Amino acid sequence: MFPGRGYNELNIGDVFESAMTLTETHIVLGAGLFGDFNPLHVNEAWAKEGRFGGRIAHGYLTSNVMAAPLGMILYGTAIAYVEHTVRFKAPVKAGDTLRVAWTVAGREDKPKHGGGMVSFTGTCTNQDNVKVAEAEAKLLVKNNG
Repeated sequence: MFPGRGYNELNIGDVFESAMTLTETHIVLGAGLFGDFNPLHVNEAWAKEGRFGGRIAHGYLTSNVMAAPLGMILYGTAIAYVEHTVRFKAPVKAGDTLRVAWTVAGREDKPKHGGGMVSFTGTCTNQDNVKVAEAEAKLLVKNNG
């Protein structure tokens, strides 16, 4: 892989977008990996009686779908993923295609680290353009070159 964007290459207002379809496999693997077998996520008969009319994805799956693109945008330049806050707005189900958009919201020079702290605001919408989550993130990023 090539180096990602460096701190010196990020400007306030820059937007980065990605999309992926969350599948049944993501939900099953997530339940097993993290040990979260809440029936809302793994028991269709039980979940069908609830407010969402069926199983929904774990919130951390949506959160991770949002966080992953930052790791790729900053591949090899991120020093640390310092903060990540998510507000869930609507349920996500297997088969939903999630579109993520991150905007550079702030920059704080950190010469000691050879770069700076970058603040991002993000949104995640499904295939029906329903906002399912919004987030904020801060990453410590080194300069390129």
